[in-house]
Amino acid sequence: MFRPLRVCLGLAPLALAASFVLAAAPVRAAANPDTNSALASDSLVAKGKGFEVKRSELDDLYVSYCARSTAQGQPVPDDQREALRSNLLQHIVLGKILTQRATDDDRKKTKDLIDQAIADSKARAGSEENFDTQIKASGMTLDQIRSNAFTEQLPSNVLLRETTKDANISDEAAKKYYDDNPDEFTTPEQVRASHILLLTQDANKQPLPPEKKKEKEKLIKEIRERAVKGEDFAKLAKEYSEDPGSKDKGGEYTFPRHQMVPEFEAAAFSLKTNQISDIVETQYGYHIIKLSEKIPASKVEFAKVEPKIKELLTHQAAEKAAPAYLDSIRAKADVVILDPALTSKPAPATAPAAK
Repeated sequence: MFRPLRVCLGLAPLALAASFVLAAAPVRAAANPDTNSALASDSLVAKGKGFEVKRSELDDLYVSYCARSTAQGQPVPDDQREALRSNLLQHIVLGKILTQRATDDDRKKTKDLIDQAIADSKARAGSEENFDTQIKASGMTLDQIRSNAFTEQLPSNVLLRETTKDANISDEAAKKYYDDNPDEFTTPEQVRASHILLLTQDANKQPLPPEKKKEKEKLIKEIRERAVKGEDFAKLAKEYSEDPGSKDKGGEYTFPRHQMVPEFEAAAFSLKTNQISDIVETQYGYHIIKLSEKIPASKVEFAKVEPKIKELLTHQAAEKAAPAYLDSIRAKADVVILDPALTSKPAPATAPAAK
């Protein structure tokens, strides 16, 4: 199956910076820190040439990281929290140093990337109303989301540019990767099929009462009869289907095996072109399916994926060059950690994922 090529930076801010913080030598602590001021509620916890880091910045990132980890079922162990705070501080410091090195072109590319990501999110939401609902659910305005994304993404783009300016990925290197990793460029057998779904569960995913389910069964039979007699399947889907993900597209999906629920998949792959299935019942409800096309397995041509392969190999070059580059810019920035508790070298196991 042709899997999306891994992008080590992309919209994962400071992916490289975050991963290499742990390997770097500890930054020096201030010789004689003023303990009272250093530990004040919003005192400075770090500084360097042209930048400062306040405790509130570190606290906000720490709380956000811990909350996200807990939500993903991986709460941060108590014995790793101190090292985590130290590591997150390094993440902030590197972000500020890299941001100082940003060019106008870096800023434009970052803005364009975020604009495209927002446009893609709107498209996936299906409507402006759905998109607005998702934004409100985040607890932030779109401007705040855009600003936060810019702050996080810009350092990554600077890091990528700085660590790949001498990289020159040859056609031969790209072709070798293509030949050595055939599974990444193979699409499995797929079907292009349309369906009409009548749900047999309510908004809370609870089964409908038996009488309501019988009404749905009666209606899906009537719809199938109309489709078999030649009525336009796409129009019927737009009128009757209760699948919000496909009804506006006439019920159409293109998919390989192991992507849909078993009953639906088995029926779709067993049909002949233009054949309409019997009624198929799944955990979601009653379906009728029409097969439009069977697409055999194939390998994507090298010419079509060559740019993506070169992008991947460029990112790999960035990963290799990043440790020395980050050490260099950190040393030139004269970073000073003002809270002694944050000067310890974190253990590799506590590396925070890029936000």
